[in-house]
Amino acid sequence: MSVNQRIQKASSFLRSFSFAFCLCVLALASLSSPARSQDWFRTGTGLGVNKPRIAVSDFGAKFDNAKSHSALFTSVVRDDLAFSGVVELASPSFYPPNAPSQPGELRMLDWSQNPVNANFLAFGNLSETTSEVAIFAWLFDVVNASTQPIIGKVYRGNPTDAQVRIFAHQFADEIIRQLSGGNPGIASTQITFIRGNTNGAKEVWVMDYDGANQHKLTSLGTVSLTPHWSPDASRIAFTCFQPVSGVTSAQICMYSFDANKVVSFARFRGTNNSPTWSPDGSQVMFSSSMQGNPALYVSDTSGNRPKRLTFASNGADTSPAWNPKTGQSVAFVSDRAGVPQLYLMNSDGTNTQRIDLPDMGYVIDPAWSPNGQLLAFSWRRPSGNYDLYVMDVASRKILELTRDSGRNERPSWAPDGRHLVFESTRTGTRQIWTMLADGSAPHQLTNSGHNESPNWSPK
Repeated sequence: MSVNQRIQKASSFLRSFSFAFCLCVLALASLSSPARSQDWFRTGTGLGVNKPRIAVSDFGAKFDNAKSHSALFTSVVRDDLAFSGVVELASPSFYPPNAPSQPGELRMLDWSQNPVNANFLAFGNLSETTSEVAIFAWLFDVVNASTQPIIGKVYRGNPTDAQVRIFAHQFADEIIRQLSGGNPGIASTQITFIRGNTNGAKEVWVMDYDGANQHKLTSLGTVSLTPHWSPDASRIAFTCFQPVSGVTSAQICMYSFDANKVVSFARFRGTNNSPTWSPDGSQVMFSSSMQGNPALYVSDTSGNRPKRLTFASNGADTSPAWNPKTGQSVAFVSDRAGVPQLYLMNSDGTNTQRIDLPDMGYVIDPAWSPNGQLLAFSWRRPSGNYDLYVMDVASRKILELTRDSGRNERPSWAPDGRHLVFESTRTGTRQIWTMLADGSAPHQLTNSGHNESPNWSPK
């Protein structure tokens, strides 16, 4: 058997291992459809509050050469706000014919009354030279009239589509920050994921949160899996296949954005996978069989001085998820009791507790919400497919997010706690999707090839 064949076989084993190995017991009595989001869930995600209604008029182009970028800026801002889960976007079909391009042209009643009925209006203008684009952007409260804008920004930079998109994301995020009481927007965040190619290799990729700007980070020519952002978004830890003492096996690899390359991480015997970060970014936890059965270990960010945390006499421990809010607890899966189940422990390995719930099913990679209260996971119920669920850890209540739309796996939370990214086969091939955390507004981000294991950047 060739090295590539062994890698592919090992990769298939790891994925099957995580499926067959991560089993969670959950309560059928507490299941609910996405359309009936319960109070505990809406409170935990911030999706239960009233949404202000906002209009975004077409940004004016001062000269014809800026028309393309003014249209792009307007479109991106609207899309960002529509997907935010924070505001309601008024349909442009209701807008008055004469849009303001600067504050002196604003007629508030045109926007606050029928048919627009907006609470806020975003507008502005663009000018462009061969070396610079200048964007003037404002947000006004059109109900409670004031001569002062809520936001007044000027963006200047290279006159490229990429830079205009960046400015649009920044403006949308500022709007969300102002209208959500200071909570950050997610329009400037990124998503890392794994893309396979025709020769069997799988590399680490990254894209903007809306699927734009997809590009490859690694060129290892092997199989990569389970990428995970560091808390400061400067590194991505992931599973790779590398030789150790002449044997190619699963190892922990580390991509650094500061160095723009894969940097060193210690290699260990056996199978090493599923890295996750401590909330302060000083440690990496992962599953390893370096001393026998797969157990959880923690090390510094270079893999030095690995410390074993779990010591089950039989079975295996994998898929650690470190609580990002408290830093004190870790969720993981283990078959130490004979049947794979979901466990919680302190981050130092003490006080391990099994989550005892009355029904069984396979669970993949639990993922904590940013507030440290909810766990998202993919669950294959005994009579169903792999679908996404959210659990309130304190009460064990759960909410079903997807149903009968292919396999839905690998959930990861956006830093706002209102969105999830996941992989799904609902269109036939494995692709990356996002949605609001209540299961609504699903949106496909990737279309070509096979894409898996998404992870949302923390900022």
